[in-house]
Amino acid sequence: MIILLTGASGFIGSRICKALLEAGHHVVCAMRHPPESPAPGQPVRYFTADFERDVEVADWLPRLAGVDAVVNAAGILRETPGQRFETLHVRGPCALFAACAAAGVSRVVQISALGADEAATTGYHLSKKAADDYLLGLPLHSVAVVQPSLVYGPGGTSARLFTTLASLPLIPLPAGGRQQVQPIHVDDAVRAIVALVENPELRGKIPLVGPKPLALRDFLAAVRQGLGLGRARFVSIPASWVGLAARVGGRLPGALLDRDTWSMLQRGNTADAHLTQALLGREARGAEKFVDPAEVPTTRTAAKLAWLLPMLRVSVALVWIVTGIVSLGLYPVQDSYALLAGAGVPPSLQPLMLYGAAAFDLVLGVATLALPRRRWLWRAQIGLILFYTVVITFKLPEFWLHPYGPILKNLPMLAVIWLLLEMEDR
Repeated sequence: MIILLTGASGFIGSRICKALLEAGHHVVCAMRHPPESPAPGQPVRYFTADFERDVEVADWLPRLAGVDAVVNAAGILRETPGQRFETLHVRGPCALFAACAAAGVSRVVQISALGADEAATTGYHLSKKAADDYLLGLPLHSVAVVQPSLVYGPGGTSARLFTTLASLPLIPLPAGGRQQVQPIHVDDAVRAIVALVENPELRGKIPLVGPKPLALRDFLAAVRQGLGLGRARFVSIPASWVGLAARVGGRLPGALLDRDTWSMLQRGNTADAHLTQALLGREARGAEKFVDPAEVPTTRTAAKLAWLLPMLRVSVALVWIVTGIVSLGLYPVQDSYALLAGAGVPPSLQPLMLYGAAAFDLVLGVATLALPRRRWLWRAQIGLILFYTVVITFKLPEFWLHPYGPILKNLPMLAVIWLLLEMEDR
């Protein structure tokens, strides 16, 4: 078949494209930023399309010539200034679906979400439901609305979140972690979607879920087991605190927790697994087997670094901030001047050096917390610490023999900053 696929660069869409090609189909990928040239030797081609812009039937009709099936895998979990639910989930897909009806496309598969039903309350679920209802009401030969539960897989945002949480020595649980989830591995979800594309007799709404419902607490324990870590230890976070964090998260770009995601988690995310099992020809993979055994070491390390690196960054920032505050007057000023005199700073420059260095330390600390890109900042900190160390070595060498090791502590500080530099995205 010739299959038009939207969202082909996404977490699920990219895997659907690969699976369709492996199954012998020709794939036409609608993408906002398609590659400049097609993959060599692959029956795939690309064209530029954007649901934010292509919201008329006429935008899609010419693109459907010769197409046998359409799979819509485009979607966002949270709105951004350039991507809105109304256009990306509703107006754009509905224009595509209407064009499919006009062009006589024989099969349309819509990737929706579990929870996009009559009880939906969030913008995400309501927008998905609007497109689902519109598609199901069209005079098309065969329509399937796929409703996946939480989809877990390498590179997925939810996978990073849950492996990070599962790797913590003390795992925080919102309201005790009693919320019900039924996650499915992305490989199983993709295999089921390809089976749906190839079997037009399966129609209507089809949930894709794991083998059984799990409390969030049990899901995280299963992921931790899959990572090869010890017994999970939990701490319950009051629902009111989580709600407050969700309101704050709603104002932060890129935050996974906002009021909508908290509402969806509280509602639960489960369904009967028999259709999923029928599509796969077996039971879906359990949560304890989500992490591929061959990938356990790297996944475990990445999960730990996801919380260790921010902890190190905050620690380094606090060192600079507290040092700056102490130098501004908490430590006796005359004693600070005496240290500067010992380092060879003349009295006339001592106030400038003391308060200038303290202010610079504060700037470094705040910048360490606030700036999104910090490679130059780590280099500046390494250079400053090395400068201080050299000056003290020659002017105040007695500090090398101090029982509290104030200069020796520069060595682990340098190592931590160097680690943060090496781990920083380029």
